[in-house]
Amino acid sequence: MPIGLDSPLSGSVKSRRGGSSTRRKVILGVAGVSVIPFLLSTFAASVTIGTGALEFGQGSQQAIACDENVFIALGEEWHGNPSVTDGSDGFFRIRTATISNLNLEACNGRKLRLRMIDGTSAELVLGTTLDAKVLQVNLPKVVPTSNIVDPLELGLTYLTSEGQPIIGTMAANVNLNVSGVSMYDGTPLSSTSADVTFYIDSTSTLVNLDGQVVRRATVETVNNPN
Repeated sequence: MPIGLDSPLSGSVKSRRGGSSTRRKVILGVAGVSVIPFLLSTFAASVTIGTGALEFGQGSQQAIACDENVFIALGEEWHGNPSVTDGSDGFFRIRTATISNLNLEACNGRKLRLRMIDGTSAELVLGTTLDAKVLQVNLPKVVPTSNIVDPLELGLTYLTSEGQPIIGTMAANVNLNVSGVSMYDGTPLSSTSADVTFYIDSTSTLVNLDGQVVRRATVETVNNPN
């Protein structure tokens, strides 16, 4: 990277392969439809939440993790945004969010959700409408033996903060990988150590989330086949 062109997340970002990625340990919980778990991973430090009673947005519930050892890697890329005074202006946008080391044999059939939180504890917009605060996929009921790259097969959708589906233009994409190497640490992937990579907006034309404002990421599973 050229001198003077530091990432807004410099100091907390560790990169293993090209680009930059933020790696933090998170806990994957199972929630009912009527509750919203808030499971955190901060850039400042790794936060581990145990399997005891967790506080939810609509009350308290005992969380039972389908996988207690997953990680998040946020991938960035430079997004030019020239201003009147400086044609070189821009920022590092969040390009991808990868949930890594996911055990599909333990979490099969569940819904997997991703949120991002800013420094005021507000949920950030991840989609093409202001209420698109959550990205969700359906993990396969039958554990896959090959990678899945079709977002329709994974049921990719936007949700509101409350978990209601949003109908509209989909800018995101998603891959579920059980072969290859992990985005997190380069180890071999498998059905018990898979990667789910959300591409926030591959075209970088509709959703450009400034990595500097992201302070937390949340990962949830919902055990709700309907």
